[in-house]
Amino acid sequence: MLGEKKLFLLDIDGTICKGNQLIEGAAKFLRDIKENGGQYVFITNNATRSVEDYIRFFQRLGIHTEYTNFLTASYAMIDYLKKHHDGELIYVLGTKSFIRELKKNKIRVTTDCEDEEITCVVISYDNQLTYEKLTDTCKLLSTKKVDYLATNPDYVCPIEFGYVPDCGAICEMLAHAVKRMPHFIGKPEPDIAELALRRNNYRKEETVIVGDRLYTDILCGYNAGIDTVLVLTGEATEEEEKEYKYHPDYIMRSVEELRRKWLSSLC
Repeated sequence: MLGEKKLFLLDIDGTICKGNQLIEGAAKFLRDIKENGGQYVFITNNATRSVEDYIRFFQRLGIHTEYTNFLTASYAMIDYLKKHHDGELIYVLGTKSFIRELKKNKIRVTTDCEDEEITCVVISYDNQLTYEKLTDTCKLLSTKKVDYLATNPDYVCPIEFGYVPDCGAICEMLAHAVKRMPHFIGKPEPDIAELALRRNNYRKEETVIVGDRLYTDILCGYNAGIDTVLVLTGEATEEEEKEYKYHPDYIMRSVEELRRKWLSSLC
């Protein structure tokens, strides 16, 4: 039941924010979770920002956050690379911030497709994308035997005016040239949600995943065995939800509606 939820695993883009703006009711929701003895963790597939970037971002919006409030696709990728490609040279198509995050965590990174030591290609959402980057990536994937990873399968990223292509769309575009799709690391894989549970010492019955995408947020909940809330402030529509194989446990117009219903269920 909704009133039993203490740990809220929140998507950011399309759920809490649109671009650089908070969605109505989001700040109150985060405050009410803490005031009622709960905890929230942002589990986001957006790898353009490091945790430090996100802390500064929310500070500008008037919301105090800490490292414990975030589990990002960047973190999940770093964890995977350390387990499976420790010490190897990784070619990255991604933002400068994403590359800095990898280097800070001792991942060997290059953006030179001619480097002979490359064993793995990593793709992330890249709002600094150029045709040269696409060409270099195609060359690597077409001419060398390398592993191929991506942070997340999201097709679009919601911003103030609508949507822009996300990591999944970049990978689809590359697939037309190289006839290959990557192994995705972020949501809907359950690892990031399960890590949040371990870090915060909550049971699955006390936890809920809140997001705007069916094929990442809601499917992540299904894969992890955690209840889900679909909010209609981002990508998914009610019509798409009806056609989707895996249905959320709750559908809300926004986090403001979720906030009100959760608070009322506590009484």
